[in-house]
Amino acid sequence: MDLAARFTTHEADPSVLVTERLFLAPITLPMVEAVMLGDRRRAEELARARLPDAWPGQQLIHQGFGASLESVRDDPDRRLWGDRLMIARDGEPRVVGSVIFHGRPDDGGIAEVGYGVEESSRGFGFATEATGACVAWALAQPGVRGVIATTFAWHRASLRVIEKIGMCLACSREHPTLGELLVFCITTDGAPVTLDL
Repeated sequence: MDLAARFTTHEADPSVLVTERLFLAPITLPMVEAVMLGDRRRAEELARARLPDAWPGQQLIHQGFGASLESVRDDPDRRLWGDRLMIARDGEPRVVGSVIFHGRPDDGGIAEVGYGVEESSRGFGFATEATGACVAWALAQPGVRGVIATTFAWHRASLRVIEKIGMCLACSREHPTLGELLVFCITTDGAPVTLDL
């Protein structure tokens, strides 16, 4: 499938990407503040959707943002570039996961994407649908040359998402405790990219 065909934009809010089953709503600084401060009511109000029971939690905060609230507040446009909540479109709006870009792309035009789906919503293809749309969006942004994603060879579910959205293995490196970390990439022109990791 053509990457550009993976999403449309919401007519009332062009910053929201729309896929077959999801709204992909931007993660804002007030939302990050509510999540990091454990204010579930405020986070749901800002998301306009019900959060999973386990959210917000310390593991989500560490995996999704991995930074202090102050560092996100210092430069939210750079730090939250492209980050989106996955909100299911059927029935009551509910957050089923998120796609995170680990900040604006580096000077070489390479963005790094990560994704996660809450436990009870796994196995339905939400990660593939959302990540594919967000990667297509990123590749259409000025100055972006490619998007990378990293995972471990033993993480089968993550590997399936990466492969289904058309990323190819670019290199690998050794993680200090978890073994070989695989680095996958997709570029705007399909050309191989040299990664300095």
